[in-house]
Amino acid sequence: MRNAAEEKVSNFYNTIGWESDDGVTEDARRWEDLRDCARDYVSKCRLRLLDHIPPKGEFILDMASGPIQYVEYLRYSEGYRKRYCVDLSSSALAKAKERIGDHGEFLCGSIFDLPIEEEFFDCVISLHTIYHIDKDRQAEVVRKLIRSVKLGHPLVILYSNPDTFIVRCRRWWRRVSRRLRKRRTIATVARCDAQEGLSTESPVTKESPDEDVLYFFCHPLSWWEQFSDECRMQIFPWRSLTAEAQKAFIPDNFIGKVFLRLLFRLENQFPRFFVRNFQYPMIVLIRN
Repeated sequence: MRNAAEEKVSNFYNTIGWESDDGVTEDARRWEDLRDCARDYVSKCRLRLLDHIPPKGEFILDMASGPIQYVEYLRYSEGYRKRYCVDLSSSALAKAKERIGDHGEFLCGSIFDLPIEEEFFDCVISLHTIYHIDKDRQAEVVRKLIRSVKLGHPLVILYSNPDTFIVRCRRWWRRVSRRLRKRRTIATVARCDAQEGLSTESPVTKESPDEDVLYFFCHPLSWWEQFSDECRMQIFPWRSLTAEAQKAFIPDNFIGKVFLRLLFRLENQFPRFFVRNFQYPMIVLIRN
């Protein structure tokens, strides 16, 4: 049975998520940097998975495959006889079938409900999916995926880091801003009291939280250590910034291209630093 988190995901991707305008899906428009300056960088980041996907095998599982919307995604299963695509969206699977045809097996439904044979796959990949699952059930899904992969073979997951350098800066700035606002409010109220004898009770304003279309929750990176009883774990940088941050901070010109080229090299040279401080880690679990 689907829970509220899965229902949100299913509703989005079965309605507008995979609709395309001039070949660009709504998903890509919202959550990818499609500018010219980022094209080479995001392509090379997608191809980073090939460093951890065995080059050949019988079966590979693509959990929440979507329509396999980027050309780099096709390369993940080039050396495999079958690519099993699992997704909540029937329209996504129809598009995936158009792309890979008989190379694929297509299963529509919740990962919780689908029967998946243990030690069946030579590799399992899950891209930007686990953090859209209810936070209390994410470990259950990871365990199921671990059991589905053969001994000594990898499960590769793209996840998100909740404690990035940018998040820490925002947190610090919010604390500073709250203190400054509090001081200004106290000073203003005191001035009004002195002048007009008004009550010292200050007005309280509440900000209504934004309602995201998709459920999202990412555990701290230390959360992944619980799977060390079944797997050997490695964490690598996949991409440093969200698409939103890239578009905000990096200009769409030659300077932006050069910066992203340098960023890619630095991610490769200093993986631990970028895993700890930036946005998207690549979790590689090798089943013992």
